[in-house]
Amino acid sequence: MKMKHVNARLICQVSAAAALVLAGNAMAADAFSSDSKWMTGDWGGERTKLIEQGIDIKADYVGEVGGNLNGGYNDDKTARYADQFGLGVALDLQKLWGWDNTQAKIQLTNRNGYNISNDRVGDPRAGTLSSSQEVYGRGHMVRLTQLWIQHQFFDNKLDVKAGYFGEGEDFNTFPCDFQNLAFCGSQVGNWATNIWYNWPVSQAAIRVKYNINDELYAQIGAYNQNPSQLEHGNGFKLSGSGTKGTVLPVELVWSPKVNSLPGEYRVGYYKSTADADDVREDINGFDAATTGDAYKTHSSKSGYWFVAQQQLTSHNGDATRGLNIAANATFHDKDTNFIDNYQSVMFVYKGPFDARPKDDVGIGAARIHVNKDVKRNAELLNASNGVSDYDNAAFSPIRETEYNYEINYGFHVTNWLTVRPNLQYITHPGGVDEVDNALVAGLKIQSVF
Repeated sequence: MKMKHVNARLICQVSAAAALVLAGNAMAADAFSSDSKWMTGDWGGERTKLIEQGIDIKADYVGEVGGNLNGGYNDDKTARYADQFGLGVALDLQKLWGWDNTQAKIQLTNRNGYNISNDRVGDPRAGTLSSSQEVYGRGHMVRLTQLWIQHQFFDNKLDVKAGYFGEGEDFNTFPCDFQNLAFCGSQVGNWATNIWYNWPVSQAAIRVKYNINDELYAQIGAYNQNPSQLEHGNGFKLSGSGTKGTVLPVELVWSPKVNSLPGEYRVGYYKSTADADDVREDINGFDAATTGDAYKTHSSKSGYWFVAQQQLTSHNGDATRGLNIAANATFHDKDTNFIDNYQSVMFVYKGPFDARPKDDVGIGAARIHVNKDVKRNAELLNASNGVSDYDNAAFSPIRETEYNYEINYGFHVTNWLTVRPNLQYITHPGGVDEVDNALVAGLKIQSVF
């Protein structure tokens, strides 16, 4: 297959990664060693000394390739590359300054690149609901993603965190080892339209957690809802100008051991105090697409979620290997939210082969459902405009349900480099039946410097 417009940056970075691996295999030095936690090594022991003093420097990289193999809105085949660089520092303030049970974090991120989903997989008039390259988004710019301080009170029973950070760090949290967005990170932020901002966007926030016992805790948060922080050039905005309201999440988290194997179960609820437009009705309760009047405004919007992760088996008695299952579900306000519900399930087997004990293989399926009032609104809009032909540029695509599937294999090349080739299949991209199902080839590179 001929892939046009392949990003030259991808070729250079993959080649560099390969060269680093070869260097690590050829020399036993800390830098580039396969046994080191960091690509750049321990800096002659200085890095460990800094950590012992309370200063842990963080530097990482994620790069993702997406190539449309078949189907989609535009089957003119190409490949796209998107990436993210991260640089930060985690501080143990007890070690540094004698502040008991106190931590802090500063994190910068820089995203770049392009997404195969925007114009190849999905109809640009409708887009896709998920994304085949989860690292894409929130602008080509540097952002202040974390700036917070955290303190534990009463023998670590009460934990308070305040500063600038996103909801998904603490609420509805989920790993990001898949490449498709429907299986990566906090899912509420993907579907709670315009109110819950996931990484790398930060918000003025406070989170209070109470540890009920060793397995159970409850938490509540308050996050400034400020759409202006999404704008290009506002990556370091700390002022409250542009604030629309506050997002208030609450969550109960249970982390039991089942047959001595770890699990985590989360149930939560969020409410936004900002005004939110109805997706269908006008100010008089009629169909806005027909009357042309302004959409009705609601004083808030809300939703809830459920997350389950459980290790099911160990591998020959080794608990670091074995089969894991995870499931996500979110449900949202049908009056104001574009997506009204989402569900996914994933299976990951860690250490599938004795010769590759740190590799993993994963498979996942997700369903994303568009609010029926959104569909009805588009139908009425097309009728009022006298447009019925999907190929007419003025036609508003009818969106219903999108399904995403991914299978991947994570090669643990070194302790600081994982390369994860994957295949994705998207049914009804954007929830639009007229768009062909799409097959996407992906490659995810994760490295710690």
